Amino acid sequence: MDLQLQGQRAIITAGASGIGRAIVDSMLAAGMKVATCDIDEAALATLPHSVVRARVDVADEQALTGFVKEAILDLGGLDCLVNNAGIAGPTAKIENIDTAAWRKTLDIVLTSQFLTVSSAVPALRDSANPSIVNLSSLAGRVGFALRTPYAAAKWGVIGLTKSLAIELGEDGIRVNAILPGLVAGDRQRRVLEAKAQQRGKSFAEVEEEAFRYTSIKEYVPASAIASQVLYLASPLGRFISGQAISVCGDTKMLA
Repeated sequence: MDLQLQGQRAIITAGASGIGRAIVDSMLAAGMKVATCDIDEAALATLPHSVVRARVDVADEQALTGFVKEAILDLGGLDCLVNNAGIAGPTAKIENIDTAAWRKTLDIVLTSQFLTVSSAVPALRDSANPSIVNLSSLAGRVGFALRTPYAAAKWGVIGLTKSLAIELGEDGIRVNAILPGLVAGDRQRRVLEAKAQQRGKSFAEVEEEAFRYTSIKEYVPASAIASQVLYLASPLGRFISGQAISVCGDTKMLA
């Protein structure tokens, strides 16, 4: 299927590894021009030379907004913004989570999306095919015990997405959120390891418990998330906006 993305211009936050890297690679394969930032310099160095890149901590407002503005200049405009940056945050009971950890999680997961959107909207208004895709999480729909900062931030991403879809609809800018479930990779493994340690269980026990509430009992590959992003960014997704789309194998609960 031709997604009609040749020559389209995109910015992706945290695109050097994991889901972000899968999105970058898929966009390049579709003929798009891509800019990304990441905190991992070594991972950034592995990106193809055609990718505009910068080392940025998305919790640094000046650095993040500066990157977006420079990337738009380098790309010659903007058609798609993908807010992928995030951290797992602490795994602990609510009374054991300190304020600094709470704020850091919200800054990176949620506030960074506010900052990129506010910087990118003027350029998106000039696009013939403008879109924003925000990465939320299944935790932003069903909650996640012992992971309250992360879940709260991801619920906030959905509220931001739906509000922006209404606000920016008159400009033709569609805004959607993707809610991944259990995604294959080191990050998901670390989350389950932390949960196992917190609960005094083995990794195998926690993993089995996690899949107990999932119809398709497999980890979601990052490529599946990237495919959904590409469709939403393409002209074929023109009438999809304000949606929180789960890519989770029908997971009903996060244990």
